[in-house]
Amino acid sequence: MISFKGYCYPQSVILQCVRWYAAHCLSYRDIEEMMKERGIDVDHSTLNR
Repeated sequence: MISFKGYCYPQSVILQCVRWYAAHCLSYRDIEEMMKERGIDVDHSTLNR
């Protein structure tokens, strides 16, 4: 099982971003914009890490 201890965002947010990135070939900036539409402020460089 993956440990999400110490991350700034909840497990559900992290997994949603990973799913979008893998399933739809989106850029990190696209995912950043989609998360902002849902009220979650995350930077594209954070997603890259």
